[in-house]
Amino acid sequence: MPHVPGLRSPYARVGRLVYFGRMLDKIRLHARGELPAEYVENLGDAKPTIFDGRICRFLRVPFAEIQAHVLANPSASDADILAWVETRAVALGHPPRSDEECEIFSSFLAKRGWRDSGSPTLAQRAAEPHVAGKPIASMFDYIDFDEGRDPVATRAWEVKPVVIVVMGVSGAGKTEHGRALAAALGWDFADADDHHPADNVALMRAGTPLTDAHRAPWLAALRAEIERRLREDRPLVLACSALKQAYRDALWADRPRMRLVFLHGPRELLASRLAGRAGHFMPAALLDSQLATLETPADAVRIDIADTIAGQVAKVRAALGL
Repeated sequence: MPHVPGLRSPYARVGRLVYFGRMLDKIRLHARGELPAEYVENLGDAKPTIFDGRICRFLRVPFAEIQAHVLANPSASDADILAWVETRAVALGHPPRSDEECEIFSSFLAKRGWRDSGSPTLAQRAAEPHVAGKPIASMFDYIDFDEGRDPVATRAWEVKPVVIVVMGVSGAGKTEHGRALAAALGWDFADADDHHPADNVALMRAGTPLTDAHRAPWLAALRAEIERRLREDRPLVLACSALKQAYRDALWADRPRMRLVFLHGPRELLASRLAGRAGHFMPAALLDSQLATLETPADAVRIDIADTIAGQVAKVRAALGL
């Protein structure tokens, strides 16, 4: 399958569990009619050996209940939904899952197909022409390569990050969120806007959208700063629009040691924030241009900007285990 916008890697964690966030993505995409047909047939817990079925059984809450809760609470974060599921399991008479149980289960899912009963199926999938020759050791690896991701990057939850990039369109609150997150972690903070050359700033003040050629030296400067931070092992939170996947690829100097936070919200809220902001070089007129340019990241911690800054920071820290 090609890349499916909005569908993250199975390796991506929500709290103590891998895969759960991917199942939530599938629920949301299906509700919007954006989940490819090949995925719909494996959505839910009707097939016990499919990953959806396995994680629902581990959580001890039926898929239908999780699906209904997700769709009834569109502003809830992934961490909020997982907390609700765990509370619901207790209400159904089940004891809470321990950290050890979650660690063992996540390891089982992540290694499915490696020297177990799923190995023959994985061998067949790994021989498909578009992934043949890739270093596929598990079904999660196959899924990532099949969807155009690099499993080395998406297994990054095994390594603590050194650089966190906070992305989103103008008005999403990248600077405020980034400063608060950096303060909570005791890290340094940098705003990518400060690295724009004067010519770019002048264009944006005039309401002229930047081209990729305009952004090239800016991205190069940011990449150099990220590389320096990684080399010196000096943690950094970087606020950066990073609207296109190509821009994010240009910044990602060391995937296992970097994380992405995506601040998102409705256009009306973004516009109202821009209308009330004075002294910034990005005029509100460029919002629609940015929204049109935005390519939603597949592997990011998604944060609703309607939440308080404190709530946003808490959810990022919970999602990244920081």
